[in-house]
Amino acid sequence: MQRRSLLAAVAAMAVAGSFTLAPVAQAQEDYPSRPIQMIVPWGAGGGTDAVGRVIASLLQEELGQPVNVVNRTGGSGVVGHSAIANAAPDGYTLGIMTIEIDMMHWQGLTDLTYENYDILALVNADPGGVMVSTDSDYKDVQSLLDKIKSEPKGTFKASGTGQGGIWHLGLAGWMLSEGLPPDQVTFVPSQGAAAGITDMVAGGVDIVPSSLAEGRSMIDAGRVKPLASMSAERQEMFPDVPTLKEGTGSDWTLAVWRAVVAPKGLPDDVKTKLEDAVEKAYNSEEYQTFMKERGFGVRWAKGEEATKIVAEDDKALGEVMQKAGLAKQ
Repeated sequence: MQRRSLLAAVAAMAVAGSFTLAPVAQAQEDYPSRPIQMIVPWGAGGGTDAVGRVIASLLQEELGQPVNVVNRTGGSGVVGHSAIANAAPDGYTLGIMTIEIDMMHWQGLTDLTYENYDILALVNADPGGVMVSTDSDYKDVQSLLDKIKSEPKGTFKASGTGQGGIWHLGLAGWMLSEGLPPDQVTFVPSQGAAAGITDMVAGGVDIVPSSLAEGRSMIDAGRVKPLASMSAERQEMFPDVPTLKEGTGSDWTLAVWRAVVAPKGLPDDVKTKLEDAVEKAYNSEEYQTFMKERGFGVRWAKGEEATKIVAEDDKALGEVMQKAGLAKQ
C-alpha cells in the first residue's frame, strides 16, 4: 500500500473507531521485536485521535513493527495519561500526551505531571485566539479590550470549553496580562469550541478564546471575525491576524499541543531510536499534508526542548489557575 493511500485509510478509520495496524516488515534490530501500543487519552474520531493514528501509521513504517492505537478515555484525560505513565518503560508503550497534563494535577485530579514521562517530541500546536461575531462592532482586539475595561466586571461573556478548561484559562491569562481580574469576562461553560462559536454567532456570548483553527470554517464563512492570536508570531494559516503582542502589547501566549511520549525511564538506545523515528514521521510529506488538510498546526520540538516547553506551560497555567481560584493545590 502506498503511504498516501495508507493515510487516507487512517483518516477514514479514525472516524469509525479504533483499528489495528498490520505489520509491514520484520525488525532488523533487537528493538522493536514485537508490536507497539500507542495510547490515546481521548476518544476515537477527535483531533488527538487523528494525530495519534497518523503518527502511529508512520512510526510503523519507520520501525517495522505494528503500532496499535488504543483509546483509553475517562477522567478528563486522567485514565489515558495514567495508562501511559504506569506502563513498563521498554519502548513498547507510547502515547499522545496533551496539554491537559499541565492542568490535571493543579485541579487535584491526579498526582501525575509531565515529569512522569519521557517526552520524545512535540508534534502539533494550535495557538489560542480571540474571536468575535462578524456582527459585533469590534474592528480589532484593542477596541474590544478597551470596551471590556470600560464596562463593569461580568458584562462581557465568553465560551469555548468547560469550566476550568484550557480556553477558560486562555481567557483568564489574557485578562491577567492586561492588568484585569481573571474573571473580568464571565466564562460560560460549553461542550467545546464549536458549541461556543455557535452560541456566539447566535448572540449568547461575546467572545470565544479558542484556537483559530477550531473557528476556521466559521471564519471562512464570514460569520466569525478573528481579532488576535495567542502566539508569539502570526499563524501561517491566518497571516492577517495580529498577535496579542501586536494588538494590545500583551505578552500572553497559549497553544494546545500534542506530544509523543513514553513512560519515564526508557533505555537510552531505545529513546534515541524512537526520537529519530518520530522526527522522520513528522518531517514526512504525508504528515505535513495530513495536518494541513485538517487545519492542525504543526510544531516540532525534540526531547529536552519539548520538555522545557511543557514545563513552562505547566508553570504558567498553574499560576493562572491559582489566581483564578481554579487550583486545588
